[in-house]
Amino acid sequence: MQSAAHCGRFRRDKIQIIDDLMIETDLINQVDEVMKFVTRHISVQYEFDGKPRRKEVWEYPLVAMREAVINAIVHRDYTAPSNVQVEIYDDRIEIWNPGRLLPGITIEDLYKKEHRSVIRNKLLAQIFYDIGYIEKYGSGTIKIVDLCRRHGLPSPEFKEFFGGFSVIFRKDVYTEEYLRNLGLNERQIKAVMYVKERGKITNKEYREITGLSDEGARIDVNELVKKGVLLSKGKGRNAHYVLKLGD
Repeated sequence: MQSAAHCGRFRRDKIQIIDDLMIETDLINQVDEVMKFVTRHISVQYEFDGKPRRKEVWEYPLVAMREAVINAIVHRDYTAPSNVQVEIYDDRIEIWNPGRLLPGITIEDLYKKEHRSVIRNKLLAQIFYDIGYIEKYGSGTIKIVDLCRRHGLPSPEFKEFFGGFSVIFRKDVYTEEYLRNLGLNERQIKAVMYVKERGKITNKEYREITGLSDEGARIDVNELVKKGVLLSKGKGRNAHYVLKLGD
């Protein structure tokens, strides 16, 4: 087995970021270079909790994104002429690698805590495992999902297209276009936008912003709950609804 120390000579390749930047270096350094680029193009907030050092809160969980980059490098099809691509948009980040999932594993499996690990590049995977970039075979995707949920983001989307595999991180799945595709009416969409801004909505607030009766608001809200957009919280006077994030 080739040791991690020789990985730089083992393989050099390219990662294409957006349309105007190409990173060409050894595969291990690509991970750090991509993450440096990503952090230059996403926002960060700072929290102060009394400790000497301020806490950085990025709009995406960096550990999850790093895991997705590692997966793209390790699992890509190196016989294909395309490069790994990282695309940053206002509302999402997409990481794509050439090479679809191998037989024996499906998109649905990737969301399960226990699923098989089907590896295309076994030597490369072993090298990344030896240097600590991979903790456990088959655990990467569920780690990404868990980190996004803990960060308050929707679950990432795993998708096969254009002969490759993509991980899509979204800041917010509840766009007006998405909500209309769910079949929501304009009142319901207005209420979801209200929850996005305020964090929650009560039945009384729903009536106030839509002009519906108590029964009409109840029917509207129940439909939002059934469609998995809102979650019911609290009881009695404390009853309210929040956005459902993740699965």
